[in-house]
Amino acid sequence: MKKRLLLSSMLLLGTFVSQGQQTQEWKGRIAKNASESIPYKLEFTKTAPAGAPNVVLILLDDVGYGAISAFGGLINTPNLDALADNGLRYTNFHTTGICSPTRAALLTGRNHHAVGMGLFPPPFISADFPGYNGYIQPENGTIAEALQANGYNTYHVGKWHLTPGSEYSDLGPFLRWPSGKGFDHNLSFLGGATDQYKLDLVEDNKHVKTDGSHLNKIITDKAISYITRQKELAPDKPFFLYYATGAAHAPHQVAKEWSDKYKGRFDAGWDVYRETVFANQKRLGVIPANAKLPERNSLLKAWKDLSPEEKKVNARFMEVYAGFLEYTDYEIGRLITHLKTTGQFDNTVFLVIVGDNGASKEGTEYGVTTQNPNVTTGLTNPMTREDYKKFIQSEYDKIGGKEVITAANYPLGWAQATNTPFKFWKQDANAEGATHNPLIVSYPKLIKEKGGIRNQYSHVIDIYPTILELTGIPQPDKIKHVEQKPLHGTSLVYSINDKNAPSTHTQQYYTIFGNRAIVKDGWKASAAHHPNPLDLASYLGETKPVFENNADKDIWELYNLNEDFNERVDLAKKYPEKLKELKAMFDEEAEKYNVYPLIDIEYYIKQVIKTTAEQTK
Repeated sequence: MKKRLLLSSMLLLGTFVSQGQQTQEWKGRIAKNASESIPYKLEFTKTAPAGAPNVVLILLDDVGYGAISAFGGLINTPNLDALADNGLRYTNFHTTGICSPTRAALLTGRNHHAVGMGLFPPPFISADFPGYNGYIQPENGTIAEALQANGYNTYHVGKWHLTPGSEYSDLGPFLRWPSGKGFDHNLSFLGGATDQYKLDLVEDNKHVKTDGSHLNKIITDKAISYITRQKELAPDKPFFLYYATGAAHAPHQVAKEWSDKYKGRFDAGWDVYRETVFANQKRLGVIPANAKLPERNSLLKAWKDLSPEEKKVNARFMEVYAGFLEYTDYEIGRLITHLKTTGQFDNTVFLVIVGDNGASKEGTEYGVTTQNPNVTTGLTNPMTREDYKKFIQSEYDKIGGKEVITAANYPLGWAQATNTPFKFWKQDANAEGATHNPLIVSYPKLIKEKGGIRNQYSHVIDIYPTILELTGIPQPDKIKHVEQKPLHGTSLVYSINDKNAPSTHTQQYYTIFGNRAIVKDGWKASAAHHPNPLDLASYLGETKPVFENNADKDIWELYNLNEDFNERVDLAKKYPEKLKELKAMFDEEAEKYNVYPLIDIEYYIKQVIKTTAEQTK
């Protein structure tokens, strides 16, 4: 007992830390008698500012700009449409071009290489360089940690993809699980993908089994249960919900009642889809009125040149993808309805990022069902192109079902279609097709213009400071005793009620797999790095790619996005000095944010071969 009292006295004489905040000095006075002592109240827990809003951050996966109806797509998303129609559509928002980097940048408010997430957590594509080790350190705290330290309850459901594989065990450590990054409770899958029915989920700090329901239903049920419980126990306390669905990442799986709603809807093919969506986008005002649609990618066949068998199976792939997305919208609608019926909707900020990158090319030329053609690494080609095409046609009834593998995905032609109006796809960080995603912002208490369009340039790192400003919470100097590094993003709040406000985020680099770009005041310099997964997507047969890892041989292009937002006219030869200026700027950013060395597919494959050889010695 005496030891306990002594310890307590020592603590009182020292300094204290409230949850996640800076050290506080105790300024009272201790004497032998309490009557002669002077108490001093320390702040151990903070409360959120009065009236602070709830925040729901929704992140969809592998969804291009031209998929959902809210941005002109042909997939019905009535609940996202309603948020957009009563809020704002941000048409010039950007991601990093691939999943883990986008998620790291989103949650930390810092560029992905600067937090070690240039690609993925190990043992996936990572490397022992500062920008690529895959371990987010405490000095790069998350928005959840900042809110948690300032009176918010924080919840995560769905995809995480920020935990190194060596830390997946229930034994921990949990520093890079959601629970270690500021979330009070979570129901998540730690990797990049999971079967939508045979789920690999963790709840808080342990793996759990599920009842076989679809992932969308499970995470929405859990999100509603978190909010319900909070309303019962602490009705005046705000919450932060990070809702990161697995849709529409592979595997594309959904009940037939959803995919069959689209029977025959895509029989006209991907060329007609692109033209129809492009017209819709102009009508909605989410692309410039004078925009032109890029030519079909040279890797792809015209729909009219496909055989009847090819058309049938390709249309079914898109029916499943569409049903998958509409079902996701339905589950988001259940969450919205719950907030409305409990009187919480009007004081809730919704930030909906439609895709952590552009549409996925990982389905390759013919799509993926129960077997993977293994073209993404170039190491194996178990089937010829003709054999694989026949195999896929025989799999028609399995598309979207429970038998498919985790890589089950739609064909490349539909990736281009759902990426309308842009060129290229996920991973091609040199191109808008990888990085240009829709953003929907809804906040009834603040937004005056319903259904407004916002064209300000913005990036995923801007979401963290936007949430801070909307909630009235300052960025902590310290989180859990650790001095914090500066944020790289800028808040978007300035643009919410001023559609003509000039962009405050005017410069941004992009790099994935060596594909890279730099944007400054609407000018963009970019370079595709070869070979990249785009090249490999065309290899389904006899030809093997030739690797050449020499970034100096990459060809740079130059675009004026202010006049040519979807990169149709290369101005590199016309303005060589501007290109030179931007290339130098990219090198400066690369040094500042740990972008170099460029880690590409060739480097990864060589590391795999090296590791395999060492393990077999």
